[in-house]
Amino acid sequence: MTQTILPSRDVLKGHARKLRDTLARAGTPVSHSAALEHLAHQWGYRDWNTLSGAATPPPARAWTLGQRVSGRYLGRAFAGTVRSATAKGPDHVELTIAFDTPVDVVESPRFSSLRRQVSCTLGPTGRTVEKTSDGQPHVVLDLP
Repeated sequence: MTQTILPSRDVLKGHARKLRDTLARAGTPVSHSAALEHLAHQWGYRDWNTLSGAATPPPARAWTLGQRVSGRYLGRAFAGTVRSATAKGPDHVELTIAFDTPVDVVESPRFSSLRRQVSCTLGPTGRTVEKTSDGQPHVVLDLP
């Protein structure tokens, strides 16, 4: 008996989105949850919850002191260095990032408030759970 290695849950969800889009273009629209269930059946599982539980977990990202990172902080591009990294459960990490160039966190042209470093808790996608008033994550890292 051969064992099939399942893709990660995020990859499977992406396949379900493509299936939903394809069916909609063919004139058979389905909900996202129905697409997830169809996908589970294609993989030979009873339902989405069973398939999701069997999916390959995404590899844990290892952050190291001194590692170079880049991304956006409060919507402004930055490059910097990881100063500390602390695991916060299985999927989150608290990073302290020192910016190469201070980031101005104020929108007003009348004054500035420069940040030289930030501490943030990131999820597996390299984004913070915390969001600005317009719904954007505080920090978004450019992940390879």
